[in-house]
Amino acid sequence: MDAVTYMRLLICTQAVDRRDPTLGFFHRWIEEFSKHCEQVEVICLRKGDYGLPVNVHVHALRSKNKIGRALELIRLSMSLEYDTVFVHMNPEYLVAAVWLWKLLGKKVALWYTHKSVDLKLRIAEKFVDSIFTASSESFRLPSKKVRVMGHGIDTDFFTPDPRVVRGSFALSVGRLTKSKRHDLAILSVADAGRELRIAGEGSERAHLESLAQELTARVQFLGGLTQAQLRDEYRKAAYLVHASETGSLDKVVLEALACGLPVRTNDPNLAQLPLDGSDPAYIREHHSLQKLIPAIVEALTV
Repeated sequence: MDAVTYMRLLICTQAVDRRDPTLGFFHRWIEEFSKHCEQVEVICLRKGDYGLPVNVHVHALRSKNKIGRALELIRLSMSLEYDTVFVHMNPEYLVAAVWLWKLLGKKVALWYTHKSVDLKLRIAEKFVDSIFTASSESFRLPSKKVRVMGHGIDTDFFTPDPRVVRGSFALSVGRLTKSKRHDLAILSVADAGRELRIAGEGSERAHLESLAQELTARVQFLGGLTQAQLRDEYRKAAYLVHASETGSLDKVVLEALACGLPVRTNDPNLAQLPLDGSDPAYIREHHSLQKLIPAIVEALTV
């Protein structure tokens, strides 16, 4: 049985929607937090399809403009009952309300995994008590408040399935943006004469479709996938092509390895991982959601 603290937690995040192709994973984070906290309040910009335990309450900010959302956030922050604030990936929440949370005597923490360092993040770093991140490359602003925690992959969900026969196609996963370098994935399969499936949506899709046509490469664009659909692709592919140039540990690599999918990458920072897909237990040990959330809760209660 999971150990439950008496902490009442307020989570601020972008979306609560388990079918969202980009943010659907965070639904499981909330579920895990609910196992270790007496009560969880969630404030988000958008709520869609969700089903959470009875000790979780979801509140969506309704206003369409930044000032209106900030006022709603402040109103909710004054009316809800909580001891600690956990902001997921959105320093904007901190810019709007950290002054109030500190006046109310709340402990405030930020989870952030991105190479971008802007003014909002610099302001947030000054006022939060703790900053949690996935790897040393995932938070680029020097701070003594940073704690490297691992990525939080749901290793109860992303698992191998020996009943599924792997195909011959390669897989590339991530937003269709320049930094993800799906173009390199397309070039690699064109040279190898292999089929490629690309999971994700973004502004680069038309360019990538044109490149695939120019090279006469066999490329199938899958669009945005739910977590279940993405797991199916990890289980069926021959290997994952990872060409991203974001410079940080990409969670799609860990999800693939958790499903036993080999990963082909030129990133030297990933050399310590079992890239042949033979050791999903490594991901469970070092990057599992089931270990991450209790560690965060423990850190927040100290």
